[in-house]
Amino acid sequence: MTLKFSESGSVQMKITNLRTVLVEVPLDKPLITAIHETRSVGCVLIYLETDSGLVGENYIFTLNSARLSVFDSMIKSLAHHVIGQDPHYVERMWDGMWREINPIGHEGITIGAMSALDTACWDLIGKAANQPVYKLFGAYRDSVKAYASSGLWLSQTTDELVEEAREFMSQGFRAMKMRLGKPRMAEDVARVAAVREAIGPDIELLADGNQAFTPSQAIRLGRMLEPYDLGWFEEPVASYDHQGHADVAAALDMPIASGETEYTRHGMQRMIQARSADVLMPDLQRIGGLTEFRRVASLAAGHNIPISTHIFTEQSLSIAGSAPNCLSVEHVSWFSPLYREKIEIVDGLITIPQRPGLGFSFDADAVDRLRVR
Repeated sequence: MTLKFSESGSVQMKITNLRTVLVEVPLDKPLITAIHETRSVGCVLIYLETDSGLVGENYIFTLNSARLSVFDSMIKSLAHHVIGQDPHYVERMWDGMWREINPIGHEGITIGAMSALDTACWDLIGKAANQPVYKLFGAYRDSVKAYASSGLWLSQTTDELVEEAREFMSQGFRAMKMRLGKPRMAEDVARVAAVREAIGPDIELLADGNQAFTPSQAIRLGRMLEPYDLGWFEEPVASYDHQGHADVAAALDMPIASGETEYTRHGMQRMIQARSADVLMPDLQRIGGLTEFRRVASLAAGHNIPISTHIFTEQSLSIAGSAPNCLSVEHVSWFSPLYREKIEIVDGLITIPQRPGLGFSFDADAVDRLRVR
């Protein structure tokens, strides 16, 4: 590969092509929460090709591959904002896409498509600088706490929960998340008690309500769970019910975490104003890519609120490594088959890779095998 450099020594390049590939990644076993039953994740893989030979990579996804083609079409409809452009002008491209989508809305599939392109641009910027993206953002840490989130589902028996919790510990995790939402609260409490007993007091245990409860139900359940020292109670009520979240947060001593379903800094601002969460959980796809994620991390820091990143483990390490107020990343293994490089957990921590860009690259053989024909 022959790179062109400016007088300042930076790589000169323009994006020449956008290529997408649709894949479906099967899960080892069904994922069942209070609101989802998922057997696979469908991804639109994005490749931004440049005249320098560097390629920026990223993906966005849907559960069970639903509406995957809609995401693909929306991404391609915004391609003119990036093709022919120097990816270093990522803020300008983000702003242009934001203005264009105004008539159809600043939430949903439009933001997901923006995120896909924006984060792929950052991968290119890092590769051009031969630096990991988190260092370009201004590094704060070189490793970050990860919690296991690829298991402990509602569909599992209590014995299966205990077995899997112990397996997560053997993999190096020092924190893990289980799901709530059984028909009887007493059953939820018994399952939490069993997992806590199995892992002991030194392992962090988190609980996710997946929006299953009314505020009064969540408060009642939260009080029943207080003896088990939960790190947080996540999305106890409907994601859009900011006042309901605030009522739960005010009533309970345990932290309330939420925000994975909110879009951009404007949605997070509404949550902050409502005092609806003690920990904000931005999702890279919904928040609007790494450009907007950085703004949200700063917004939260300005209000002394910590963040914990939602899914997108590989890409979110760029935020976790640079945002002082980032507590942890959510570790899910669903997308690991797509990558050549693998994440390792040691003493509960992920070491942030020093490879250029986002630090992870698609495995061509795996992509071909999982391609939607």
